[in-house]
Amino acid sequence: MVFLDANSVVPQSFHIDGVDTSYYTLDYINAFLIWKKAFPNKESVTATFRVFPYKFTTKTQRFSYDSIININIGSQRSVARNYQLNDKSEDLFNFGNIDYNGSFGRSISFGNSQDAVFNSQFNLQMNGYIGDSIQLAAALTDNNLSIQPDGTTQQLNEFDQILIQFKKRNWEVDLGDIDLRQNNNYFLSFYKRLQGVTLAFQSNVGKNIKSRTIFNGAIAKGKFARNVLAVTDGNQGPYPLTGNNNETYFVVLAGTEKVFMDGVQLQRGQDQDYVIDYNTAQITFTSKTMISSDKRIQVEFEYADRNYLNSMVYVGNETQFGNKLKVNVAAYTNNDAKNSPINQTLDTDQKQFLADLGDSINKAYYQNVSPQAFDATLIMYRKTDTIVNGIHDSVFVYTTDSLQAKYAPSFISVGTGNGDYVYVSSDANGKVYQWVAPVNSVKQGNYVPAQFLVTPKKQQIVTTNIAYQLDKNNLLQVQLGASKYDVNTFSEKDKGNDNGIGTKLNYTHLSELTTDNHHYNVKTDLGYEYENANFRPVERLRPVEFSRDWGLPILADSTSERIASFSVLANDEKKNQLQYQLGSYTRGDGYKGIRNTLRHVQMTESGWTFNEMLSLTNMTLPDSKGYYLRPTLEISKMLRHFHNYSIGVGYLLEKNKVTFNDFDSINQNSYAFETITAFIKSDMSKTNNWTLSYYTRKDWLPTNSILTTSTRSDNLSFTGQLFSNKHNQFKLNMTYRQLHVSDTLLTTQKPENTLLGRLEYNFNEWNGLLVGNAFYEIGSGQEQKREFSYIQVQAGQGQYTWIDYNNDGVAQLNEFEIALYKDQANYIRLYTPSGDYVKADYTQLNYSFLLNPSVLFDAKSKGMKKFARRFNLQSSLQTNKKNISQGGIQFNPLQGAISDSALLDLSYIWSNTLSFNRNSTVWGADVTNILNYDKSLLTYGSESNQLNQWTFKERLNINRIYTIAFRQDLNLNKLSNPSYSNRNYSLKRIYLSPSITYTAGSHFRILSTYEFYTNKNLEEYGGEKAVSNAVSIESKYNSFQSMSLSGKFTFNQISFNGDANSTVGYTMLGGLLAGKNLLWNVNFTKRLLKNLELTFQYDGRKPAQSRTVHIGTATIRAVL
Repeated sequence: MVFLDANSVVPQSFHIDGVDTSYYTLDYINAFLIWKKAFPNKESVTATFRVFPYKFTTKTQRFSYDSIININIGSQRSVARNYQLNDKSEDLFNFGNIDYNGSFGRSISFGNSQDAVFNSQFNLQMNGYIGDSIQLAAALTDNNLSIQPDGTTQQLNEFDQILIQFKKRNWEVDLGDIDLRQNNNYFLSFYKRLQGVTLAFQSNVGKNIKSRTIFNGAIAKGKFARNVLAVTDGNQGPYPLTGNNNETYFVVLAGTEKVFMDGVQLQRGQDQDYVIDYNTAQITFTSKTMISSDKRIQVEFEYADRNYLNSMVYVGNETQFGNKLKVNVAAYTNNDAKNSPINQTLDTDQKQFLADLGDSINKAYYQNVSPQAFDATLIMYRKTDTIVNGIHDSVFVYTTDSLQAKYAPSFISVGTGNGDYVYVSSDANGKVYQWVAPVNSVKQGNYVPAQFLVTPKKQQIVTTNIAYQLDKNNLLQVQLGASKYDVNTFSEKDKGNDNGIGTKLNYTHLSELTTDNHHYNVKTDLGYEYENANFRPVERLRPVEFSRDWGLPILADSTSERIASFSVLANDEKKNQLQYQLGSYTRGDGYKGIRNTLRHVQMTESGWTFNEMLSLTNMTLPDSKGYYLRPTLEISKMLRHFHNYSIGVGYLLEKNKVTFNDFDSINQNSYAFETITAFIKSDMSKTNNWTLSYYTRKDWLPTNSILTTSTRSDNLSFTGQLFSNKHNQFKLNMTYRQLHVSDTLLTTQKPENTLLGRLEYNFNEWNGLLVGNAFYEIGSGQEQKREFSYIQVQAGQGQYTWIDYNNDGVAQLNEFEIALYKDQANYIRLYTPSGDYVKADYTQLNYSFLLNPSVLFDAKSKGMKKFARRFNLQSSLQTNKKNISQGGIQFNPLQGAISDSALLDLSYIWSNTLSFNRNSTVWGADVTNILNYDKSLLTYGSESNQLNQWTFKERLNINRIYTIAFRQDLNLNKLSNPSYSNRNYSLKRIYLSPSITYTAGSHFRILSTYEFYTNKNLEEYGGEKAVSNAVSIESKYNSFQSMSLSGKFTFNQISFNGDANSTVGYTMLGGLLAGKNLLWNVNFTKRLLKNLELTFQYDGRKPAQSRTVHIGTATIRAVL
């Protein structure tokens, strides 16, 4: 990784002379160049780029009432300051000639209602030279609460990262969070996200010998996994990913995923092919990529596996001997420290259990549950005896009785019919399982009270790659690999299958062929490859669909493999190609295959393009034989005399037929399908362009001795964009699919119509009078029933608080509320996928616009023009609706009531603000209306919220000293949860608040406010009523660039006729109590030297007759 500049790089301005973009990626925001692979035959390169005059990650502001540096109360008069850029004598931190910027903060919070809580934040970027020759580049970011980047964009801006780089002419050292990618060795190719150190150096060993060595020692952040998704027709997702041990709850390491569809890698991004939620390990496909049951989706990724401390060491050396010989040697080891567990703590019995398993790690279900003391934060059970069909057994029964609850077993899924327990919905703060009796000795559950123990693993690989250039036209390459993979380092059993070897030979010959009209470059390849059954690479060796190309399943079982290949490729100066390939593939399980492939690509001067491929694989297996036929034809024509339009047709056939040797029947894995495609598109180099395409697909499945038609689909797609008009820009992507079922005995699919589309529109009319954008999307996917549990964290680090409404000392799901005070926020809500999905149709509509008449009339306008320019209207709508799929197409995102049982999920926010005299320094008024509807599908049912809020604001600046403001709110707030009736309410709230502000220059301000509200619950929900009268006074004093002192005191008299210890009571009282409530706050900030800022904050409250709560916070912040 190379640090380019202290400022952000201008996108599209970066260029490296003579190096293709496939060799690197660029972080424009942080100005880092990241090499994906080594570039050939270059010791140095020249890069050109432009930079912005600032860095986008740097916090920038004009005014902030919380900072003593730029404070300016009651006025927006500019203040001139002179900065001595090179004078660092007053800096607490001085790094000499190294450019740096950032900040460091540390705080402690304590009080009589919470334990001491520490928070930290650190952000630093550095670039420069140590001495006169060592270049330093560093990006250090660390926060108490780490944040995973959002997986909805192509470029990821990651947080909580540390990277320090030292570099000199022939060596480089990287420390911290490192991405290591190696692909120079066939048998040792990988991409790892690590925390450790990497050392790389180059040396010249004599006149013609050049050597480059890399060493890496680190803690691995995750492990590699590969999934084949079982996708269904018209279902864009989300699709869950699973780990190597069938885990469903894990975090995908950001940016490590590769998604392939039909062998082609897809791109991440809302405007690309897919988005991914790294925290829940779920992938959703966008409207650009329609998903159907015939699509082959593979996902490769790294995920956080923290059962053991996992260390990794990599050493690689590449030595070039003149122009003839290149030798590459590499060694890799990855080891789980079996005596250093992290998330999985093992006792002596569990370790012995794993030691006795050997390599049978898929049977590591440990079912010994020991009694323990009662813990109200855990889901606990009692043990009871039962007799079914004369068989005695002991079963676990959930209970909250502290005298009986003595067990806290873990439950794992073992598949339907393989367990004795099922998951049941309850109000417990976690999952509860219930025993079900067998029927006729057949188990009825899918869970067992057991813990799946993950074994520590160890993998080692050593490779050698020798490339010898016989002459300029002949290259011989030999690659050797040896691996050791121990799946259970606790055990001494089954060690005979740990060691594996691999060999790959390749010979390349280049020649030229000249005829009367053409000159051809001819490339001939001969290859041989062997791996025994025990060889284990870090990641896959071959293309994602290698096995399928030989007529095998995508994920074929591991066995010994022998591959021989011969290829001849001829191409001319016009990029026409002709290639023939012959290959053989032999596996240790008895498979033998011979494949012939012929490819032809031709482009004529008249605009014709021909692309043909014919592949035939003949295969034999111990009990069967067959063939895999795949012809492909694509023909297109550019109509140069008709606006450079293009038309084309395509044909693809795949037929995989395997018949048994002993009887006249075909293997059930046999299949066939054909697709016919046609398209027409405009000139894609124009800013206005479009494409219309159609394809039909017909599938055959086996019945006895023949292949029979099962389904047929028709697919019509249109994409287009109109960008030439800067005032109106339009982009559309739409696909319609119709599925026909020919034989219902061959498939469980049903006839279905699917529409998938996305529309984007940006507008700027009448010189900015009306500016905005609109977005509409329609499609179908699946909605997962959500399951929540609440986890206790340090006070102030959460969002929720627990209120024991029934006083049983055990937390239930209906006893958690959003915390209204920071010291109460000691729980977070953890979302866990339930695995239970409902097929859904979704529609999404977003728009926002600004109507600003002031751009049409100047400030000197009079009469109606002057009156009109004082108005300003802002409006926005965001709605995302998911309904149970009922076979039709749902276009209208605004149709249906929130109470509709077919409505699975809804997020609706409509906001409108009308302003008058918004820019006036004397007076102004605003009226805002917000409609907010939310509905979620949970495992115990649905929960919905409705809010209709009107807000009126008026302000009057009597002079530069006094300001009067008045606010009125009318709120209708409703919560509906059929499963927990105690949480339901429908509140009508009226709020009035006048205030007056006194400002004395830029140093002192005092604000006095009176607040009155009534909050009434409808009679059918209880009829509670709260009336509040509050008076508050707050002030702020500033000594410019030195000190800031602020304080606030509030007296609040509340009357309430309901139960304060309830959801409606907590909501209506705002976390306070009926009676006299006192709240106060003091904040003191002092600037020390030039870089250091010290802050003390004290908060207190006295809710009615309850005890007084005191909270103190001390913060020190350094600006670097």
